[in-house]
Amino acid sequence: MTSRSRTSSGPVHALVELLRGALWPVPSLGVLVAVGLGVLLPAIDGWLAAAGGDPLTFVFGGGAAAGRDLLAAIAGSLISVTGLTFSLTVIALQLSSSQYSPRLLATFVTDRVVQLTLAQLVLTFVYALTVLRTVRTQSATEDDSAFVPRLSITVAYLLTLGSVLALVFFLGHLAQALRVETMLRDVHDEATRTLDRQQPDEGPHPEPAAVGPVQVLLARSSGFLVGVDERAAAEAARRAGAVVRFRVRIGDAVVVGTPLGHVWRLGATGPVDVAGLAEELDGAVRLGFERTASGDVPYSLRKITDITVRALSPGVNDPTTAVHALSHAAALLGELAQRRAEDRRLPDAEGAVRVVLPSWDLPALVQLAVEEPLQFAEGQPAVLRRLAGLLRELAWRARGRGVDELLRGHVATVAATAVRTTGVPDDEARSWRLAVDQALAGTWPAEPG
Repeated sequence: MTSRSRTSSGPVHALVELLRGALWPVPSLGVLVAVGLGVLLPAIDGWLAAAGGDPLTFVFGGGAAAGRDLLAAIAGSLISVTGLTFSLTVIALQLSSSQYSPRLLATFVTDRVVQLTLAQLVLTFVYALTVLRTVRTQSATEDDSAFVPRLSITVAYLLTLGSVLALVFFLGHLAQALRVETMLRDVHDEATRTLDRQQPDEGPHPEPAAVGPVQVLLARSSGFLVGVDERAAAEAARRAGAVVRFRVRIGDAVVVGTPLGHVWRLGATGPVDVAGLAEELDGAVRLGFERTASGDVPYSLRKITDITVRALSPGVNDPTTAVHALSHAAALLGELAQRRAEDRRLPDAEGAVRVVLPSWDLPALVQLAVEEPLQFAEGQPAVLRRLAGLLRELAWRARGRGVDELLRGHVATVAATAVRTTGVPDDEARSWRLAVDQALAGTWPAEPG
């Protein structure tokens, strides 16, 4: 059973991920809606006026001058509030990201509450300006006929009330979002969604063995591997009559001129035109200047580790945050241990495997979650106890999955560090090692008393 993404990895998927990770699409849609309403509703007002009388009740009842003043006040105040609010928000998030992790700033951009609030404010501003151009006073017309779009002005007033409510809700949401517990939860949910998109598909596709010379495929540009267009990559390999096995995972750094993978002939001998294949694969291999959560399982764990390490730094010195972050790391590693981490084998139209993408590696993820926090946990008994608990919990869920000795080695280091740098007694430190051994053996004794 091969592990392939449920969603497409083609250009459409890349465009969706680009729009999902940007702040401007939803507010831009709000601008378009505002312009459309600003043109349509005054036309309805004109049709009602031409039909004789205004059958609408509970609408704006002032004159043209009052209507222009109201719309101008709405437009001027909203653009000022929008700029001030988001300037202060960015400053607050920058301070928060410097305390926890700079990579958490991206969550602000993808936050739907942030996008919808900005869209509401911008929509109301643009709508008020668009309607303002249709209001005519008697002195501004040759026939001394004024035009007051009463329905349109009333809608502007209602949109303003909605903007005020959205602003109040946004400030409450921001205060909640800046809490480290919320950030950890969002990162954990992000990783879970990535895992869910990588459920295995039916149909085994064995990797073809190399029967000819194995050649090196060099990277043509630098960046982080953020995705591969599966169909285009398999088609490029098919045209070259080759099998491509990537040696870098999604999220790994790629340096121009260094090996990106290996290539060999499928069902034939002889060399492959590696230069031509590399040129064709250039459009299928997507490199970015930063990692993204889409398809990159270790990236979310990297964020959690960054929060843990930053909390243990002398400038922050917040062991409670480190303990909370390690709890999320334990839960995420346990979930990863229960998933199948198989290489993704991409077949061509005839079903022959043409491209092999390596999957995430559980031992490497354990190292990522434990190694750096352990280095900075000296003198922190609560953090060392949580690290020992993480290793025990992971030993229970990952036994027999190739990390047994790694977990034993880490818990021995944790125990030695605790005895050397804290007041943790030797008996307690030995009990941590025993608990990991018992978990790896499939037993979890009841605590005494």
